[in-house]
Amino acid sequence: MLSAFPLAALASDQWILATDLWGNSARQTLNLDVQGSRVSGTLGGDPIKGTLNGAQLKFTATGSDGQAYHYDGQIDGNRMRGRSDEPDTNNRNARAAHEFSAWRVPSRPGDIPRLHDFTPSDYANTFSAERAPALVIWPGDSVQTRTLDSGGVDEHGVTRALFGNPQVGPFFVAGAEPGDTLAITIRSLKLNRDYADSLDGIVGRLKTPRIATETATLGTPVRWELDRVRGTARPQGASGALEHFQIPVKPMLGGLAVAPGFGYPAFSTGDAGDFGGNMDFNAVVEGNTVYLQVQQPGALLYVGDGHALQGDGETSQWALETSLDVVLEVELIKKQSIATPRVESPTQIMTLGQAGSSDDALRLATSGMLQWLRQSHGLDMSQATQVLGVAVQYSVVNLAGRSVGVAAKIDKSVLKGLPGATLKTPTPTP
Repeated sequence: MLSAFPLAALASDQWILATDLWGNSARQTLNLDVQGSRVSGTLGGDPIKGTLNGAQLKFTATGSDGQAYHYDGQIDGNRMRGRSDEPDTNNRNARAAHEFSAWRVPSRPGDIPRLHDFTPSDYANTFSAERAPALVIWPGDSVQTRTLDSGGVDEHGVTRALFGNPQVGPFFVAGAEPGDTLAITIRSLKLNRDYADSLDGIVGRLKTPRIATETATLGTPVRWELDRVRGTARPQGASGALEHFQIPVKPMLGGLAVAPGFGYPAFSTGDAGDFGGNMDFNAVVEGNTVYLQVQQPGALLYVGDGHALQGDGETSQWALETSLDVVLEVELIKKQSIATPRVESPTQIMTLGQAGSSDDALRLATSGMLQWLRQSHGLDMSQATQVLGVAVQYSVVNLAGRSVGVAAKIDKSVLKGLPGATLKTPTPTP
Protein backbone atom coordinates (compact mmCIF):
# COMPACT_ATOMS: atom_id res chain seq x y z
CA MET A 1 0.00 0.00 0.00
CA LEU A 2 1.38 3.44 -0.92
CA SER A 3 1.84 5.73 2.07
CA ALA A 4 1.64 9.51 2.15
CA PHE A 5 4.55 11.87 2.72
CA PRO A 6 4.29 13.75 6.04
CA LEU A 7 4.27 17.50 5.44
CA ALA A 8 6.29 18.19 8.57
CA ALA A 9 9.23 16.18 7.18
CA LEU A 10 10.25 18.88 4.68
CA ALA A 11 13.61 20.49 5.53
CA SER A 12 13.40 24.15 6.49
CA ASP A 13 16.53 24.99 4.46
CA GLN A 14 16.33 23.11 1.21
CA TRP A 15 18.08 23.94 -2.04
CA ILE A 16 18.03 22.62 -5.60
CA LEU A 17 21.64 22.34 -6.73
CA ALA A 18 22.47 22.04 -10.45
CA THR A 19 25.98 20.96 -11.43
CA ASP A 20 27.15 21.73 -14.96
CA LEU A 21 28.70 18.47 -16.17
CA TRP A 22 30.24 19.48 -19.48
CA GLY A 23 27.09 21.31 -20.54
CA ASN A 24 24.62 18.90 -18.90
CA SER A 25 22.77 19.98 -15.75
CA ALA A 26 22.58 17.34 -13.02
CA ARG A 27 20.07 18.43 -10.36
CA GLN A 28 20.06 17.26 -6.75
CA THR A 29 18.22 18.23 -3.58
CA LEU A 30 20.48 19.80 -0.94
CA ASN A 31 19.15 19.71 2.63
CA LEU A 32 21.13 21.83 5.08
CA ASP A 33 21.17 21.67 8.87
CA VAL A 34 23.23 24.59 10.16
CA GLN A 35 24.43 24.61 13.79
CA GLY A 36 26.60 27.69 14.26
CA SER A 37 29.31 27.38 11.63
CA ARG A 38 28.90 23.60 11.27
CA VAL A 39 26.82 22.20 8.45
CA SER A 40 25.36 18.73 7.98
CA GLY A 41 22.57 17.29 5.88
CA THR A 42 22.22 15.47 2.57
CA LEU A 43 22.87 16.03 -1.12
CA GLY A 44 20.83 13.75 -3.34
CA GLY A 45 20.42 11.46 -0.32
CA ASP A 46 24.17 11.27 0.41
CA PRO A 47 25.44 12.63 3.76
CA ILE A 48 27.33 15.93 3.84
CA LYS A 49 29.52 17.73 6.36
CA GLY A 50 30.94 21.22 6.08
CA THR A 51 31.13 24.80 7.30
CA LEU A 52 29.30 28.07 6.78
CA ASN A 53 31.31 31.24 7.30
CA GLY A 54 29.30 34.33 6.42
CA ALA A 55 28.09 33.74 2.87
CA GLN A 56 30.67 31.05 2.08
CA LEU A 57 29.42 27.48 2.23
CA LYS A 58 31.89 24.60 1.98
CA PHE A 59 30.86 20.98 2.30
CA THR A 60 31.79 17.46 1.28
CA ALA A 61 29.29 14.84 0.20
CA THR A 62 30.22 11.18 0.54
CA GLY A 63 28.73 9.08 -2.23
CA SER A 64 27.44 5.54 -1.83
CA ASP A 65 30.66 4.41 -3.50
CA GLY A 66 32.74 6.09 -0.77
CA GLN A 67 33.98 8.81 -3.11
CA ALA A 68 34.20 12.43 -1.88
CA TYR A 69 32.47 15.31 -3.69
CA HIS A 70 33.66 18.77 -2.54
CA TYR A 71 31.59 21.96 -2.97
CA ASP A 72 32.61 25.58 -2.40
CA GLY A 73 29.84 28.12 -2.91
CA GLN A 74 28.84 31.74 -2.22
CA ILE A 75 25.31 32.43 -1.03
CA ASP A 76 23.56 35.57 -2.28
CA GLY A 77 20.08 35.71 -0.78
CA ASN A 78 18.15 32.77 -2.21
CA ARG A 79 20.80 31.93 -4.81
CA MET A 80 24.16 30.23 -4.62
CA ARG A 81 27.02 29.79 -7.09
CA GLY A 82 30.30 27.96 -6.82
CA ARG A 83 32.56 25.16 -7.96
CA SER A 84 32.70 21.48 -7.20
CA ASP A 85 35.61 19.06 -7.16
CA GLU A 86 34.39 15.57 -8.06
CA PRO A 87 35.65 12.17 -9.14
CA ASP A 88 36.20 11.97 -12.89
CA THR A 89 33.33 10.03 -14.49
CA ASN A 90 35.80 7.71 -16.27
CA ASN A 91 38.74 7.50 -13.85
CA ARG A 92 38.26 7.04 -10.10
CA ASN A 93 41.81 8.24 -9.49
CA ALA A 94 41.31 11.55 -11.30
CA ARG A 95 39.30 14.63 -10.31
CA ALA A 96 37.21 17.11 -12.32
CA ALA A 97 36.08 20.65 -11.51
CA HIS A 98 32.57 21.86 -12.38
CA GLU A 99 30.51 25.02 -11.94
CA PHE A 100 27.31 24.73 -9.93
CA SER A 101 24.37 26.95 -9.07
CA ALA A 102 21.52 26.53 -6.61
CA TRP A 103 18.26 28.13 -5.54
CA ARG A 104 16.59 27.94 -2.15
CA VAL A 105 13.17 26.27 -1.94
CA PRO A 106 10.89 28.64 -0.01
CA SER A 107 9.58 27.46 3.36
CA ARG A 108 6.03 26.19 3.47
CA PRO A 109 3.67 28.95 4.64
CA GLY A 110 1.99 26.93 7.39
CA ASP A 111 1.01 23.27 7.54
CA ILE A 112 -2.45 23.54 5.98
CA PRO A 113 -2.68 22.57 2.28
CA ARG A 114 -3.40 25.57 0.06
CA LEU A 115 -5.28 26.22 -3.17
CA HIS A 116 -3.04 28.18 -5.58
CA ASP A 117 -4.86 30.24 -8.22
CA PHE A 118 -2.32 30.28 -11.05
CA THR A 119 -2.63 32.34 -14.23
CA PRO A 120 0.02 31.35 -16.79
CA SER A 121 2.02 34.08 -18.52
CA ASP A 122 3.73 31.72 -20.96
CA TYR A 123 3.59 28.08 -22.01
CA ALA A 124 5.96 25.19 -22.71
CA ASN A 125 6.27 23.16 -25.91
CA THR A 126 8.64 20.63 -24.36
CA PHE A 127 8.66 18.50 -21.22
CA SER A 128 11.98 19.60 -19.76
CA ALA A 129 13.89 20.00 -16.51
CA GLU A 130 15.57 23.14 -17.92
CA ARG A 131 12.46 25.32 -17.72
CA ALA A 132 12.29 27.38 -14.52
CA PRO A 133 9.44 26.43 -12.16
CA ALA A 134 6.31 28.51 -12.72
CA LEU A 135 5.13 27.90 -9.14
CA VAL A 136 6.34 26.12 -6.00
CA ILE A 137 3.73 23.97 -4.28
CA TRP A 138 3.78 21.48 -1.40
CA PRO A 139 2.32 17.97 -1.00
CA GLY A 140 -1.41 18.26 -0.42
CA ASP A 141 -1.72 21.60 -2.22
CA SER A 142 -4.06 22.17 -5.16
CA VAL A 143 -3.57 24.30 -8.26
CA GLN A 144 -6.40 26.07 -10.06
CA THR A 145 -5.46 27.12 -13.58
CA ARG A 146 -6.53 27.18 -17.24
CA THR A 147 -5.12 25.24 -20.17
CA LEU A 148 -5.00 26.15 -23.84
CA ASP A 149 -6.19 23.87 -26.61
CA SER A 150 -3.67 21.88 -28.66
CA GLY A 151 -3.30 24.75 -31.10
CA GLY A 152 -2.36 27.27 -28.40
CA VAL A 153 -5.76 29.03 -28.30
CA ASP A 154 -7.28 30.20 -25.01
CA GLU A 155 -10.88 30.40 -23.76
CA HIS A 156 -11.37 33.74 -25.57
CA GLY A 157 -10.26 32.38 -28.95
CA VAL A 158 -6.90 34.17 -28.74
CA THR A 159 -3.69 32.40 -29.78
CA ARG A 160 -1.37 32.50 -26.77
CA ALA A 161 1.26 29.89 -27.65
CA LEU A 162 2.71 27.80 -30.45
CA PHE A 163 0.61 24.84 -31.61
CA GLY A 164 1.62 21.32 -30.54
CA ASN A 165 -0.09 20.85 -27.14
CA PRO A 166 1.43 23.81 -25.21
CA GLN A 167 1.62 23.09 -21.48
CA VAL A 168 1.10 25.06 -18.28
CA GLY A 169 3.95 24.82 -15.77
CA PRO A 170 6.08 23.29 -14.59
CA PHE A 171 4.95 23.18 -10.97
CA PHE A 172 7.76 22.38 -8.51
CA VAL A 173 6.58 20.01 -5.76
CA ALA A 174 8.69 20.60 -2.65
CA GLY A 175 10.18 17.42 -1.25
CA ALA A 176 9.76 15.34 -4.42
CA GLU A 177 12.89 13.43 -5.42
CA PRO A 178 13.74 10.67 -7.90
CA GLY A 179 12.42 7.38 -6.58
CA ASP A 180 9.19 8.97 -5.30
CA THR A 181 5.77 8.92 -6.95
CA LEU A 182 3.55 11.91 -7.63
CA ALA A 183 -0.22 11.44 -7.20
CA ILE A 184 -2.27 14.00 -9.15
CA THR A 185 -6.00 13.95 -8.45
CA ILE A 186 -8.16 15.87 -10.92
CA ARG A 187 -10.60 17.65 -8.62
CA SER A 188 -12.32 19.69 -11.34
CA LEU A 189 -12.21 19.78 -15.15
CA LYS A 190 -14.67 22.17 -16.81
CA LEU A 191 -15.30 23.53 -20.29
CA ASN A 192 -14.69 27.28 -20.48
CA ARG A 193 -15.73 28.05 -24.06
CA ASP A 194 -18.49 27.04 -26.47
CA TYR A 195 -16.53 25.31 -29.23
CA ALA A 196 -13.91 22.68 -29.94
CA ASP A 197 -11.90 21.86 -33.05
CA SER A 198 -11.38 18.45 -34.60
CA LEU A 199 -10.77 16.78 -37.98
CA ASP A 200 -12.46 14.29 -40.21
CA GLY A 201 -10.30 11.35 -41.29
CA ILE A 202 -8.52 8.44 -39.67
CA VAL A 203 -4.97 7.92 -38.40
CA GLY A 204 -2.52 6.02 -40.58
CA ARG A 205 -2.20 3.07 -38.19
CA LEU A 206 -5.85 2.16 -38.85
CA LYS A 207 -5.86 2.39 -42.63
CA THR A 208 -6.26 -0.63 -44.83
CA PRO A 209 -5.35 -0.02 -48.50
CA ARG A 210 -9.03 0.50 -49.31
CA ILE A 211 -9.64 2.87 -46.39
CA ALA A 212 -6.47 4.80 -47.30
CA THR A 213 -7.85 5.36 -50.80
CA GLU A 214 -11.31 6.35 -49.62
CA THR A 215 -9.99 8.80 -46.99
CA ALA A 216 -7.22 10.34 -49.10
CA THR A 217 -9.04 13.69 -49.38
CA LEU A 218 -10.01 13.87 -45.69
CA GLY A 219 -8.26 15.75 -42.90
CA THR A 220 -10.54 18.79 -43.01
CA PRO A 221 -11.04 20.82 -39.79
CA VAL A 222 -14.43 20.33 -38.16
CA ARG A 223 -15.72 22.77 -35.55
CA TRP A 224 -17.95 21.35 -32.83
CA GLU A 225 -20.46 23.36 -30.81
CA LEU A 226 -20.24 22.75 -27.06
CA ASP A 227 -23.40 23.21 -25.02
CA ARG A 228 -22.00 23.80 -21.53
CA VAL A 229 -25.46 23.81 -19.93
CA ARG A 230 -26.60 20.49 -21.37
CA GLY A 231 -23.10 19.01 -21.51
CA THR A 232 -23.23 17.98 -25.16
CA ALA A 233 -21.28 18.44 -28.39
CA ARG A 234 -22.41 18.47 -32.03
CA PRO A 235 -20.65 19.19 -35.35
CA GLN A 236 -21.30 22.80 -36.34
CA GLY A 237 -23.53 23.14 -39.40
CA ALA A 238 -23.94 19.36 -39.73
CA SER A 239 -26.40 18.16 -42.35
CA GLY A 240 -27.67 14.90 -43.77
CA ALA A 241 -27.21 11.89 -41.49
CA LEU A 242 -25.37 14.00 -38.88
CA GLU A 243 -27.93 16.82 -38.75
CA HIS A 244 -29.33 15.71 -35.38
CA PHE A 245 -26.22 13.99 -34.05
CA GLN A 246 -25.02 15.05 -30.62
CA ILE A 247 -23.04 13.34 -27.88
CA PRO A 248 -22.37 13.97 -24.16
CA VAL A 249 -19.02 15.59 -23.44
CA LYS A 250 -16.47 14.14 -21.02
CA PRO A 251 -13.65 16.67 -20.49
CA MET A 252 -10.17 15.14 -20.18
CA LEU A 253 -6.53 16.16 -20.14
CA GLY A 254 -4.45 14.96 -23.06
CA GLY A 255 -1.21 16.08 -21.41
CA LEU A 256 0.06 15.43 -17.89
CA ALA A 257 3.76 14.89 -17.27
CA VAL A 258 6.78 15.29 -15.04
CA ALA A 259 10.20 16.32 -16.35
CA PRO A 260 12.28 13.41 -17.70
CA GLY A 261 15.34 12.34 -15.73
CA PHE A 262 19.01 13.24 -16.03
CA GLY A 263 20.57 12.04 -19.26
CA TYR A 264 17.36 12.38 -21.24
CA PRO A 265 16.69 15.23 -23.65
CA ALA A 266 13.65 17.47 -23.44
CA PHE A 267 10.69 15.72 -25.04
CA SER A 268 8.20 17.36 -27.38
CA THR A 269 4.76 17.96 -25.89
CA GLY A 270 3.53 15.57 -28.56
CA ASP A 271 5.53 12.70 -27.03
CA ALA A 272 4.76 10.24 -24.23
CA GLY A 273 6.76 7.84 -22.07
CA ASP A 274 7.33 6.71 -18.50
CA PHE A 275 7.22 10.39 -17.48
CA GLY A 276 3.61 10.67 -18.72
CA GLY A 277 3.42 13.27 -21.47
CA ASN A 278 0.92 13.48 -24.32
CA MET A 279 -0.85 10.33 -23.10
CA ASP A 280 -4.25 11.21 -24.62
CA PHE A 281 -5.88 8.68 -22.28
CA ASN A 282 -9.59 9.36 -21.96
CA ALA A 283 -9.59 8.13 -18.35
CA VAL A 284 -7.64 11.24 -17.27
CA VAL A 285 -10.87 12.90 -16.16
CA GLU A 286 -12.38 14.66 -13.15
CA GLY A 287 -12.34 12.46 -10.04
CA ASN A 288 -9.50 10.17 -11.14
CA THR A 289 -5.91 10.10 -9.88
CA VAL A 290 -2.85 9.87 -12.12
CA TYR A 291 0.41 8.47 -10.69
CA LEU A 292 3.75 9.45 -12.27
CA GLN A 293 7.27 8.50 -11.22
CA VAL A 294 9.39 11.44 -10.06
CA GLN A 295 12.57 11.75 -12.13
CA GLN A 296 13.87 15.20 -11.14
CA PRO A 297 13.98 17.11 -7.84
CA GLY A 298 10.60 18.80 -7.45
CA ALA A 299 9.07 16.52 -10.13
CA LEU A 300 8.30 19.56 -12.37
CA LEU A 301 4.68 18.88 -13.27
CA TYR A 302 3.23 19.97 -16.63
CA VAL A 303 -0.46 20.03 -17.65
CA GLY A 304 -2.24 20.87 -20.92
CA ASP A 305 -4.00 19.73 -24.11
CA GLY A 306 -7.64 19.92 -23.04
CA HIS A 307 -10.24 17.73 -24.77
CA ALA A 308 -14.01 18.08 -24.49
CA LEU A 309 -14.34 14.45 -25.59
CA GLN A 310 -12.22 11.70 -27.12
CA GLY A 311 -12.92 8.12 -28.15
CA ASP A 312 -10.34 5.40 -27.53
CA GLY A 313 -7.21 6.00 -29.58
CA GLU A 314 -7.94 9.57 -30.82
CA THR A 315 -8.63 7.96 -34.21
CA SER A 316 -9.22 11.16 -36.24
CA GLN A 317 -5.83 12.61 -35.16
CA TRP A 318 -7.51 15.34 -33.11
CA ALA A 319 -9.97 14.89 -30.26
CA LEU A 320 -12.48 17.68 -29.54
CA GLU A 321 -9.66 20.13 -28.82
CA THR A 322 -10.58 22.93 -26.42
CA SER A 323 -9.43 24.98 -23.44
CA LEU A 324 -10.34 23.92 -19.90
CA ASP A 325 -10.59 25.20 -16.32
CA VAL A 326 -8.58 22.79 -14.18
CA VAL A 327 -8.12 22.08 -10.47
CA LEU A 328 -5.42 19.53 -9.59
CA GLU A 329 -4.56 18.24 -6.12
CA VAL A 330 -0.94 17.07 -5.88
CA GLU A 331 0.33 14.59 -3.31
CA LEU A 332 3.64 12.81 -2.82
CA ILE A 333 4.41 9.18 -2.08
CA LYS A 334 7.96 8.89 -0.76
CA LYS A 335 10.38 6.11 -1.71
CA GLN A 336 7.88 4.26 -3.85
CA SER A 337 8.75 4.07 -7.53
CA ILE A 338 6.53 2.89 -10.37
CA ALA A 339 7.55 1.70 -13.83
CA THR A 340 4.69 3.12 -15.92
CA PRO A 341 2.04 5.82 -15.51
CA ARG A 342 -1.01 4.70 -13.53
CA VAL A 343 -4.58 5.94 -13.35
CA GLU A 344 -7.01 5.13 -10.55
CA SER A 345 -10.75 5.69 -10.80
CA PRO A 346 -13.38 4.92 -8.16
CA THR A 347 -13.94 1.54 -9.83
CA GLN A 348 -10.71 0.57 -11.64
CA ILE A 349 -6.92 0.57 -11.53
CA MET A 350 -5.19 1.18 -14.86
CA THR A 351 -1.60 1.11 -16.12
CA LEU A 352 -0.32 2.67 -19.34
CA GLY A 353 2.16 1.29 -21.82
CA GLN A 354 3.47 3.81 -24.36
CA ALA A 355 5.92 2.69 -27.02
CA GLY A 356 6.69 2.69 -30.73
CA SER A 357 4.61 -0.42 -31.41
CA SER A 358 1.39 -1.87 -30.04
CA ASP A 359 3.26 -5.04 -28.99
CA ASP A 360 5.74 -3.07 -26.90
CA ALA A 361 2.99 -0.87 -25.44
CA LEU A 362 1.03 -3.99 -24.48
CA ARG A 363 4.08 -5.45 -22.74
CA LEU A 364 4.70 -2.25 -20.77
CA ALA A 365 1.05 -1.94 -19.69
CA THR A 366 1.07 -5.57 -18.54
CA SER A 367 4.36 -5.19 -16.69
CA GLY A 368 3.01 -2.10 -14.94
CA MET A 369 -0.13 -3.90 -13.83
CA LEU A 370 1.85 -6.86 -12.48
CA GLN A 371 4.00 -4.40 -10.51
CA TRP A 372 0.89 -2.68 -9.08
CA LEU A 373 -0.65 -6.01 -7.99
CA ARG A 374 2.58 -7.05 -6.30
CA GLN A 375 3.27 -3.70 -4.63
CA SER A 376 -0.23 -3.03 -3.31
CA HIS A 377 -1.46 -6.55 -2.57
CA GLY A 378 1.66 -8.47 -1.55
CA LEU A 379 1.31 -11.01 -4.37
CA ASP A 380 4.26 -12.97 -5.73
CA MET A 381 4.68 -13.21 -9.50
CA SER A 382 2.78 -16.50 -9.74
CA GLN A 383 -0.18 -15.07 -7.82
CA ALA A 384 -0.15 -11.80 -9.76
CA THR A 385 -0.28 -13.60 -13.10
CA GLN A 386 -3.22 -15.65 -11.91
CA VAL A 387 -5.19 -12.50 -11.00
CA LEU A 388 -4.16 -10.88 -14.30
CA GLY A 389 -5.31 -13.93 -16.26
CA VAL A 390 -8.89 -13.79 -14.99
CA ALA A 391 -9.40 -10.06 -14.50
CA VAL A 392 -7.39 -7.86 -16.88
CA GLN A 393 -9.01 -5.78 -19.62
CA TYR A 394 -7.10 -3.95 -22.34
CA SER A 395 -7.98 -0.81 -24.30
CA VAL A 396 -6.23 1.22 -26.98
CA VAL A 397 -5.33 4.61 -25.52
CA ASN A 398 -3.58 6.55 -28.25
CA LEU A 399 -2.95 5.94 -31.96
CA ALA A 400 -2.43 9.54 -33.06
CA GLY A 401 1.06 10.27 -31.73
CA ARG A 402 4.50 8.92 -32.43
CA SER A 403 3.87 6.34 -29.69
CA VAL A 404 1.08 3.81 -29.37
CA GLY A 405 -0.71 3.77 -26.03
CA VAL A 406 -2.31 0.69 -24.44
CA ALA A 407 -4.02 0.52 -21.03
CA ALA A 408 -4.35 -2.54 -18.80
CA LYS A 409 -7.35 -2.31 -16.45
CA ILE A 410 -8.69 -4.31 -13.51
CA ASP A 411 -11.98 -3.68 -11.71
CA LYS A 412 -11.48 -2.95 -8.03
CA SER A 413 -14.38 -5.24 -7.15
CA VAL A 414 -12.20 -8.19 -8.24
CA LEU A 415 -9.51 -7.22 -5.74
CA LYS A 416 -11.68 -7.12 -2.61
CA GLY A 417 -10.55 -10.53 -1.39
CA LEU A 418 -6.85 -9.66 -1.57
CA PRO A 419 -4.64 -8.18 1.18
CA GLY A 420 -4.44 -4.40 1.02
CA ALA A 421 -7.51 -4.29 -1.20
CA THR A 422 -8.54 -0.76 -0.23
CA LEU A 423 -6.84 1.43 -2.83
CA LYS A 424 -7.03 5.09 -1.92
CA THR A 425 -5.36 8.24 -3.10
CA PRO A 426 -2.77 9.05 -0.37
CA THR A 427 -3.81 11.76 2.03
CA PRO A 428 -1.04 13.98 3.44
CA THR A 429 -0.64 14.12 7.19
CA PRO A 430 -0.76 17.71 8.56
